[in-house]
Amino acid sequence: MSRWGAALLVIVALAMPALAADMPSRKAGLWEITTDAGGHGIKMQQCIDAATDQAMHWHNSSSPGTNCSKRDVQKSASGMTIDSVCTVAGKTMTSHIVVSGSFDSNYTMTITNEGGAQPAPRTIVLEAKWLGPCAADQKPGDTIMSNGIKMNLLNMQKGMRPPGMPGAPPGH
Repeated sequence: MSRWGAALLVIVALAMPALAADMPSRKAGLWEITTDAGGHGIKMQQCIDAATDQAMHWHNSSSPGTNCSKRDVQKSASGMTIDSVCTVAGKTMTSHIVVSGSFDSNYTMTITNEGGAQPAPRTIVLEAKWLGPCAADQKPGDTIMSNGIKMNLLNMQKGMRPPGMPGAPPGH
């Protein structure tokens, strides 16, 4: 994974505590997720089911060292807006998140974070579309990065490293 790809994942992960309790569940199956931050983007495919989607939301909302003092959620017919102030690893971060679309077919999430270890505000646009059922060789939590690296996010939450990374077990 490129340095930009890793940075984008970290920024999205930092915004997740503000989102987790308010996000509807995604439709089970294979989702293609494209993330862009100022021209630096990554594309991945993620296989999810209801239990995996809920587990990922729960994990992100209960990350150690995260405490949110403000969370303002405004829902509308076309989506939602979430404004939050959270302390992550001792640093205050504000997030403004706009979500639109359908969690059954496609959605867009625009995340603007400011504070924390970032020297300036950063905006990320995440676009996701449902592709259909997961492939026969995929299990819920499997994520395939654009460079072909396959990892299981549930295993990573448990401290396992994805194949191809130093110290990782061979295979999947």
